[in-house]
Amino acid sequence: MTGDPALLTLLQFADGLFPAGGFAHSFGLETYVQDGRVRDRHDLEMFVAAHLEGSAGPADAAAAAIAVTLARRDDPAAWIMLDARLDAMKTVPEFRVASRQMGRQTLRIAAGIGGDSFLAHLARAVDDGRASAHHATVFGAAVGRGGADPERAAAAYLYASASLLVGAGLRLIALGQLDGQRVLAAMRGPIERLATAAALATVDDLWSFNPAIEIAGIRHAALDMRLFRS
Repeated sequence: MTGDPALLTLLQFADGLFPAGGFAHSFGLETYVQDGRVRDRHDLEMFVAAHLEGSAGPADAAAAAIAVTLARRDDPAAWIMLDARLDAMKTVPEFRVASRQMGRQTLRIAAGIGGDSFLAHLARAVDDGRASAHHATVFGAAVGRGGADPERAAAAYLYASASLLVGAGLRLIALGQLDGQRVLAAMRGPIERLATAAALATVDDLWSFNPAIEIAGIRHAALDMRLFRS
């Protein structure tokens, strides 16, 4: 077997079992389910696609790809600026907090398992209040230090995002595991396309426009019953 440590790093950090805390979040999906707007596999597929196309792809995955390059360049100052840009783009409080929590947990683990000086520098920046440590920027930094290239990092991040939402959907609506895998399979084309675009993006190319999902995220805090934190 030809060694591929970059692939193994991607598999570890994109794994649904990685303890970033994503299982506690639905990023607006729970509101959609309670409103009756997501009721079956087709509805869930449309929600996941909207999340990827409107925010996870052009904002988070692009940030992850840029973070790969900055990590390879050993440029923590530029990474902190990128992280601040992404923080300013997350206008929904629950989504912003979720991204920070997942990012900080990921950074804590990434810095703890590899003894990497760049990741240790980022962890100190968080402790000093100089960085928010969003999940996308931390993910990109961690897998970039592990040898991943920007496009594969973006693809892995998008797959992990889709998998998180599908997992939430399986707990919120009457869907079987086969339906969940069908939704993930349907996302292969969009993930490939969005990852390619993310790998070419610069900081000034980051954008996000998902008003319906953002409104659902704002309304989530006022739901009478909640299974998820966002």
